[in-house]
Amino acid sequence: MTAQLAVSWEVLEIIWINILLSGDNAILIALACRGLPVKQRRWGVFFGALGGVVLRVIFTLLVVQMMGIPYLKAVGSLLLLLVAVKLLIDETEHSDVKAKPNLMGAVISIIMADAVMSLDNVLAIAAAARGSTWLIVFGLALSVPIVMFGAGFLLKVLERFPALVWAGAGLLGWVAGEMAAGDQALLERLHGVDHATLEHSLAIGGAALVLVVAFAVQVWRQWREDQEDEEKREG
Repeated sequence: MTAQLAVSWEVLEIIWINILLSGDNAILIALACRGLPVKQRRWGVFFGALGGVVLRVIFTLLVVQMMGIPYLKAVGSLLLLLVAVKLLIDETEHSDVKAKPNLMGAVISIIMADAVMSLDNVLAIAAAARGSTWLIVFGLALSVPIVMFGAGFLLKVLERFPALVWAGAGLLGWVAGEMAAGDQALLERLHGVDHATLEHSLAIGGAALVLVVAFAVQVWRQWREDQEDEEKREG
């Protein structure tokens, strides 16, 4: 893969991951601004999303600076695997998000909630950027208008084509494997192991693990629901 193709792929990874993990943020923005007048609602969406992205850039850059700590990448990769599985098996409730009566209240509410919800985005983007500051800023900046103006459409597409969500979760697992392979302390422990081979193996393993675990959990949940339905009919 040429250097240009590698950079293009990393940018696409960041954009796709940010879109995939920003669905909850888009819903939160819509709910927080639903009580505002139409004109103020647009500004609330804009400033709320912008403030959230600025915080995400800052947090991501801080995480990148910390990635040199021994075994931190390995730990981060495990957390990222959990994020990927959670993406497929969890249904997030937003009913507790209250509509705000004024623009400032809506913006503050969005930024504070976004800061709390952004750990998954930060980990995933830091891993996909592989330590490149300009990739982080460029990828996030490019995804801002996509998330802000196309969030509703994107959510409908993801609902209609769930395979895209599974593909995105697999990508997160792949990135998690690459992150673990980039941990220098871990590499020193594995004497004689070729880095390229290790990275490829862990990336494939991470993607496969996410998809298998998520599928197994969903099968188990469906089995439990069928059992409960059967017990109700018999009762």
